[in-house]
Amino acid sequence: MNVRLTEAQKITVLNAHDVYSVMQQILLRQNKIRRAQEHFWVVGLKADNTILFVELIAIGAQNRVNASPPDVFRMGIYKLAVRMILVHNHPSGNLTPSVQDKDITDRLLKVGKLINIDVIDHLIITESGFTSFRDKGIMDELKKSGLYELKERESETMKEMQLKFEKDKAEKKKAMDIARKMKAKGYDNQTIKELTGLYIRDIKQA
Repeated sequence: MNVRLTEAQKITVLNAHDVYSVMQQILLRQNKIRRAQEHFWVVGLKADNTILFVELIAIGAQNRVNASPPDVFRMGIYKLAVRMILVHNHPSGNLTPSVQDKDITDRLLKVGKLINIDVIDHLIITESGFTSFRDKGIMDELKKSGLYELKERESETMKEMQLKFEKDKAEKKKAMDIARKMKAKGYDNQTIKELTGLYIRDIKQA
């Protein structure tokens, strides 16, 4: 689920605190019942480290949440993110990374390397604080761990997904180019929608 960001939240990320300043606001939007569940988000970054998107991947129980690689990287591939930051909350208030937290981070690091999206950090957040895996040196440790190798089938799935999104992206770009030309010739949005298959919101941006 794409998280709506204000223009003020589309900041250039210089450190983990910058990410937390945005993610704390997003966490506090949730009601108390939702905040008692673990959420897993991904933050996509442009080449200049500006926030491109924040995507809510999954909502779990009080002490666990599952996030599969295809779900984590889908929006990053589609929106051409260069880097990604993983974020999840601990409703208990405990900011210490668990073995499971490190394990999923290690796995996603390997997937990111495979599809050329650099996973640069993982933040555990609460309503009042955070822990950064990068600041703690955990990201460097995991990069050198050599303990997690992707299964061949999983690697192929990620490669296929990347190719599909690259194809979809190219087709959408072509349709947007056509839409721009049609708008210049005076076609109305509904006609352009029928002829290109684009959504009205995309046509308005063309």
